[in-house]
Amino acid sequence: MRILITGANRGLGLALSQVGAERGHQILAGVRDLHNGKESLTQLELNKSITLLPLNVINEESVSLAAKSVKENFGSIDAIINNAGVLLERDKQIEELDLDQVKVTFEVNFFGPIRVVKHFLPLLMMGDRSSIINISSEAGSITNAYGGDYAYASSKTALNMFTQQLSQYVSGSNMNVYSIHPGWIKTDMGGDRAPGDPIETAKGIFDIIERKRVIDSKNVFISHDGYPMPL
Repeated sequence: MRILITGANRGLGLALSQVGAERGHQILAGVRDLHNGKESLTQLELNKSITLLPLNVINEESVSLAAKSVKENFGSIDAIINNAGVLLERDKQIEELDLDQVKVTFEVNFFGPIRVVKHFLPLLMMGDRSSIINISSEAGSITNAYGGDYAYASSKTALNMFTQQLSQYVSGSNMNVYSIHPGWIKTDMGGDRAPGDPIETAKGIFDIIERKRVIDSKNVFISHDGYPMPL
């Protein structure tokens, strides 16, 4: 399969690129900065299966140009993993919030995936077993709201609603659309104390894309191992 991954040069995105390439997929690695992308992605042994793609999710022109480039060079894609994300204003109280940083959070975590799907969906619709995976978080669960990380949590809740709406929109096709909680994993965002391994999370996500794991729940918000998450 040909799979687009945003934020592919670090953290979970890098793990997804590695696991996808190891499983024989062609990875279109969306990166905001080509220089940083080359430094990390070319270290992977399977870098011949990985194509760097300039893609800044907060810039619609960048996303549009990336989609045109993929159409011209590859014709179609089989999956999108909207992985690019930020966690800003961590642990800030409501009185302390910098609303400009809140806006940046939504630009990346919520509007970013919308831009990507808007421009890449026509390339995805060409296939008959395609997938859209939006990397969400348990922080986006209204049921389990913990009263902090206002910008991040709210952006992921909005992302979950977008996933639900999108799932309804493509319901007549054989396309899977999920918001996935990746777990607390060791990345720059998750920190060193996190118990989870991004490679294991990536394997679970690819099991879902490859339809090796049957998702019984009608809920579009699931964990990386396929279990339903509370909305």
